[in-house]
Amino acid sequence: MRAIVILPSYDEAENVLPLSADILSRDPSIEVLVVDDNSPDGTGDLVERARQDEPRLHLLRRAGKLGLGSAYLAGFRYALDHDADLILTMDCDYSHHPRYLPTILSAMGEADMVVGSRYVPGGGVTNWPLTRRLLSRFANAYTRLLLRVPVHDCTAGFRCYRREVIERVEPFKIGSSGYSFLEEMVCRVHRAGFRIAEIPIVFEDRTRGVSKIDHREVYRAAWHVLVTAIRGPH
Repeated sequence: MRAIVILPSYDEAENVLPLSADILSRDPSIEVLVVDDNSPDGTGDLVERARQDEPRLHLLRRAGKLGLGSAYLAGFRYALDHDADLILTMDCDYSHHPRYLPTILSAMGEADMVVGSRYVPGGGVTNWPLTRRLLSRFANAYTRLLLRVPVHDCTAGFRCYRREVIERVEPFKIGSSGYSFLEEMVCRVHRAGFRIAEIPIVFEDRTRGVSKIDHREVYRAAWHVLVTAIRGPH
C-alpha cells in the first residue's frame, strides 16, 4: 500500500531534511510530501534540491502562509491525485517522532483512522510548561464533550487516514484553516461511522526552530468547535 506523509512547513529549514530522511527510512512504502508556505528561510529550496536524489520526497510550494488546515487540504488533494492508499499527517518540527510510524501503519489493519495520542495510557508530552499542558487538556475535554467523539486526543496532528475516509468525509468543506480543522475532522470521521484507533505517543516539544503557535487561534478553535457542535459538520 502506498502511504504519503504530509508535512506542512513554514521556516523549518533546520528540521525538514533530517525529519524527511528519518520518515523515509522507516518503511519503503512511505513517501513524504512537504507542503511549504513560501518559507523565508529557504525550506522549500532545501527540499527542492534534496528531492533530485530522493524519488520518494515531494514538494508542494504555496504562495504564502495560508494556514495549517489549508496545508492539510492541499496535501490531501495531492495524495488522492497520486493514488495514495494511506494518508498521514505529521508536524515538521520533530515533535511527532517517526519511530511511531510502524505502529501506526500496523494499527491501520483494524482501523480506518489512527491517531498518535498523548492522552491514552503510555502517551505523554515532554518539555511543556504547566500552562500549555492544562490548555491542551482543557481543549480536548471541551471538544470531546461538545462534539461527542470517543477520541482522547482530538487536537493531535499525528494521524493516518485510509483514502476512503478522506473521500467520504469531504474535508474540503471544512471552514476553518486553523487547528480546529483537526477537531472537526475527528468529528466528521466519527459521525461517518469509521473506525478510529489511538496509539500512545510521547509528544516532544521542538528543540530546533521557532514555534508557530498563535494563541489567538486557541480562541478561534474554541468558537469553531462550538459552532460545529450546534450546526454539525458542514
